[in-house]
Amino acid sequence: MSASTPGSPAWVDLGTADLEEAKRFYTALFGWTADISGEEYGGYTTFLLNGLPVAGAGPLFGEGQPTAWSTYIATDSADAVAARVTAAGGKVLVAPFDVMDQGRMAAFLDPSGAPFSVWQAGSMRGAALFDVPGALTWNELNTRDLDGACAFYAAVFGWAFRNSEMVGLPYIVAKLSETAICGLQSMVGDTWPIDTPAHWMVYFAVHDTDRSTEHAVALGGRVMQPPTSLPIGRYAVLADPQGGVFSILASNR
Repeated sequence: MSASTPGSPAWVDLGTADLEEAKRFYTALFGWTADISGEEYGGYTTFLLNGLPVAGAGPLFGEGQPTAWSTYIATDSADAVAARVTAAGGKVLVAPFDVMDQGRMAAFLDPSGAPFSVWQAGSMRGAALFDVPGALTWNELNTRDLDGACAFYAAVFGWAFRNSEMVGLPYIVAKLSETAICGLQSMVGDTWPIDTPAHWMVYFAVHDTDRSTEHAVALGGRVMQPPTSLPIGRYAVLADPQGGVFSILASNR
């Protein structure tokens, strides 16, 4: 399944309070190079791995908006998704609009308040690499309402679901045509402070989670969840110097 398959995660980007510092941190951590766009795109930066696009970054546009990674889900009609989001109880944050000839995007909140975006590809298809070190490998919704989330995303994107568990807690795998595309995790237990909002987490693949965690700290990042082994591999949750939270995963697959 490719980035342009409707209903599958297609792209991630970072809205950051310090774009120059973000470029320094992430290029050093993941071996990315930064391709900076012209003024017509507001200085939006595309991160490349081996010359191929894997993620993006841009400045914050709303006052008080936190530095955060965003998940974009592919669609063949951003306008149709906006209508389904509203009908299913979500909220349109940014109505569909064209990004020059690159594509068409929109931003939403699901019923639990988790922000996500969609990308209707034009000349820019989305990420060109997945599941290799330095590229996106997984997207995961963390929510306190798994049943409500399943109903919402099934209505909006046609996802089917498989019940599973992770370290003894409920975990749901979302599927398109029997292909696992992302996960949904229940925010229960002491791991989640009560004021942590619902959110989509991005996971980047790495060779060695422990070494990458040490590297992130040396670059000025913070450890939110230390390296932990799971049946699927070893992961950690990190924050960049501006507070943008992301995860890394050295997969067993």
